[in-house]
Amino acid sequence: MKSTKEYILDSIRAARPGGEHPYPAIPVFPKNQGPILDEFKRSLEEAGGSWREVKDAAHASLLINEMFPQAKVICSAASEISGNKDITSVSDPHGLDDVDVGVARAQFGVSETGMVWLREEDLKVNALGVLSQHLVILLDPSRIVRDMYEAYAQIRLDRDNYGCFMMGPSATADIGAVMVRGAQGARSLTVFFM
Repeated sequence: MKSTKEYILDSIRAARPGGEHPYPAIPVFPKNQGPILDEFKRSLEEAGGSWREVKDAAHASLLINEMFPQAKVICSAASEISGNKDITSVSDPHGLDDVDVGVARAQFGVSETGMVWLREEDLKVNALGVLSQHLVILLDPSRIVRDMYEAYAQIRLDRDNYGCFMMGPSATADIGAVMVRGAQGARSLTVFFM
């Protein structure tokens, strides 16, 4: 006597049509051919993020101090920027709960969405990306790809333990459509092009 599972599977196999069934053709959608950096900036702003053109690390540090004058704790995972909290000494992610400004360097950006790709190595401690009140992301403008197709080709999950796309600050809306920034992550995200 067949089990119910075997009966169901046999019925499905018997009803399956024979022959080849090729996948449908995937359409090629037209791409925005405008300047990639301009599109990235526009997409980032639409997501609630901001950007700054930065000359060098000294200029970036000056801008951070100007943008966040009340910041008591600045924690940088980027070698170019120093903070007053050493991320290499943080062994417990909860140790980042006092970070006012977190700094990291992104691997690349995606112009169609304004997103940046951050790996575990870029954040040093993954919690830096969500516990910081404000995030400053360093991005080489030459490392911006046009769309998610190009972005996925850049990602190496076979070699990285963790990675995430970030697009603007944390944003949450309730049923009344009231937008709250920073409820589940950073209250602001600023990309420094350098």
